Amino acid sequence: MNLNPERIANRERLILTGLYLAKYDSIGVRRLGFRSFAEAYNVIGYALGSQPASIKNYRDEFDPLFPNQRKGWHKRPIRAYCLRVFEEYKTLDIELFTGLIKSFAGYDENLWSETQASEEREGAASGFAKRLITGLAAENYFESVQPSLAEFQGFELENTTRLGCGYDFRLHTAEHDRFLAVEVKGLRQVTGGLSFTPREYEAATAMRNRFYLFVVKNSQKSPFHEIFPDPLSGRLEFTRSERTIVQVSWLARV
Repeated sequence: MNLNPERIANRERLILTGLYLAKYDSIGVRRLGFRSFAEAYNVIGYALGSQPASIKNYRDEFDPLFPNQRKGWHKRPIRAYCLRVFEEYKTLDIELFTGLIKSFAGYDENLWSETQASEEREGAASGFAKRLITGLAAENYFESVQPSLAEFQGFELENTTRLGCGYDFRLHTAEHDRFLAVEVKGLRQVTGGLSFTPREYEAATAMRNRFYLFVVKNSQKSPFHEIFPDPLSGRLEFTRSERTIVQVSWLARV
């Protein structure tokens, strides 16, 4: 049994997610911090760079093997490559299986918990879901639709999420030296609050009409997006908020 996420191909990650949701049903959905199967499909699907329907189809593939209320694809035998995955991972308990699914999105509970504000500490499950919704899933959604967006057609896309420059993507063309910057945010519902870090706010202030806020909304049902050019000058109202976070650590001498 392979429990190293870096050595599991992306299609197998999708298959394993479908197996997990078929086996653990609504309990598994809640263990991952989601409110519905639809939200799990949408968020994990985009987080893994795939379509949400892929995970649903794999869940349906495995449904006949478990005593849930769904029939799944019961009119045909399970496909051979899915059966191989099932046989390899069928004995995995819910704790290890949940951790494996989370690891596909780069989740490290110890690392992520360090950056959670105290009021956001709702547990590892909800933290996992929230960070996917506001981060990786939303970013991959943007990458998937960017070529079809009139505002960004003809631009070459560069992912800058790990560079700490105050935005997630840089878009540029060979004809122009100046580039566009896109900061991506995600919301669980159709409306909600979002925040800029100091670095993001500084970038939006400096770049003005070359800075775009791209918001992916309604991840819990049917995701769609809204684009805000120069968000600090538009219809959004940003208010300054300050908070102090106390971080506790345990020290020892050796």
